[in-house]
Amino acid sequence: MIFDAARLALTNLFAVETRSVFWKVLGLTILVLMGLWFTFRSAFMAYAMPWLAGFFPDLPDWAGWLTFVFGIVASIGLALVLAFLLSSVTAIIAGLFLDDVAEVVEKRDYPADAPGTAMPLGQAIISSLKFFGVVILGNIIALLLLFIPGVNIVAFFLVNGYLLGREFFEFAATRFRTPADARLFRAKHSATVFMAGLLIAAFLAVPIVNLLTPLFAASMMVHLHKMLSKRDPGFAPSQPR
Repeated sequence: MIFDAARLALTNLFAVETRSVFWKVLGLTILVLMGLWFTFRSAFMAYAMPWLAGFFPDLPDWAGWLTFVFGIVASIGLALVLAFLLSSVTAIIAGLFLDDVAEVVEKRDYPADAPGTAMPLGQAIISSLKFFGVVILGNIIALLLLFIPGVNIVAFFLVNGYLLGREFFEFAATRFRTPADARLFRAKHSATVFMAGLLIAAFLAVPIVNLLTPLFAASMMVHLHKMLSKRDPGFAPSQPR
């Protein structure tokens, strides 16, 4: 079931119907990451570099190139930090575009089913910001485990697998259920949702490709929710939002 949902999500990534959402998600993700990188780098060069230079006031002129090299190393380090925060960035973007993705998937693959109800923009922004904070906290915990051999990679997948799986699934479910029912339905199928979240975390770990994480994860969870709803018809959805 999980792999079927992932396969269908990959197909949706490059479907003609998804193209406009594809470019919006990809473009906004790149813009946000570039903005964060330039902001962090400017702050580092303006405040951290002078502070570090104060420790070495008597360096000879020929050692000036060390500042240039250190700036390059710092820029690479900032890029790695952004890669670590990518899951948080995708959480924000997902909240803005999930309903667009879901509508395309529902019309393309489930035309006979009743369409879901889109989340109001204000509620989507609040939900995304809340999830942003949760993901940041989870990744800080994973970062603290970074120096424990064999634990850091496991922590990355467990934390992001749980958080991304939970949030994207509940986003998809609340198109057809109340938020409370969506949480209950997710809890009932928590093992399946968690395994799907691990697959999203694996997608997130692939450089460049991970820029499309919101699009892939949203589409995958729409399919997974549809499949679980058909398998568990006794858990009938109540009125959505």
